[in-house]
Amino acid sequence: MVSSEQRRKQLAREKYARQLKRREAARRRARIRNITITLGLVIVLAAGGAYAASGGLNGDKKKDESDSAADQPSAPPTSKAPDPCDKPAKGEPTGKQWKKEPAMKVDESATYTMQLSTTCGEIDIAMDAGEAPHTVNSFDFLAGEKFLDHTACHRMTGPPQQLSVLQCGDPTGTGSGGPGYELPDENLKGAKYPAGTVAMANSGPDTGGSQFFLVYEDSELPAKYTPFGKVSDSGMKVLKKIAGAGLTPMRAQGDGRPNATVVIDKATVHKS
Repeated sequence: MVSSEQRRKQLAREKYARQLKRREAARRRARIRNITITLGLVIVLAAGGAYAASGGLNGDKKKDESDSAADQPSAPPTSKAPDPCDKPAKGEPTGKQWKKEPAMKVDESATYTMQLSTTCGEIDIAMDAGEAPHTVNSFDFLAGEKFLDHTACHRMTGPPQQLSVLQCGDPTGTGSGGPGYELPDENLKGAKYPAGTVAMANSGPDTGGSQFFLVYEDSELPAKYTPFGKVSDSGMKVLKKIAGAGLTPMRAQGDGRPNATVVIDKATVHKS
């Protein structure tokens, strides 16, 4: 029979063993907790370092204050500059639509000039009927129908984008309008887009309509946009004036609406 003294000692040993287990379990939990905290601090510090490296610790410091001068592009001003252009003539775009491309009537051996009488000045474009007959034929037709009259040039791009262009020819002014028909791509082999080039905007192969762009600085573009004309020297001065007024960004830096009120009051095409 176990005496009361032996029983007391046995209970004391069991109690001590339980205490040892609890202490060991507590030490394990402490080690796990310390490891977790350490890893968490490493992650937080790493994230903080990446955040600082990305400029996140600069607060509300402006870009032109935080970037070096060497990183600054010579972009047209994006603040609201004075409008160098006159008020548009009274009138609205006709908004006419056609289901088919106009019948080919262009003389590929002749010289065609499209004159854009804009609120900012006259822009003459010598069009190449030999290399882009469908496109030139279309603009001859659209000008005769007064389709381009009273239409705004709705988009301008510049540095840091890789293109410096003024886009026009949309009667809706939204970038999605056109005459209802589509034109085939032309003159794309080896196409380049230096300053003065006039080319077709599109939404894919063979989808040209009435929207076109005028290049005011040498631009890097793939050969996917029909080049069909060249701006005159006097027209380039008008383009430079428009570009100098800057733009209001809408999509990204260097892409938006021109600050200048650029409206084609009247478009005419002359054959010679």
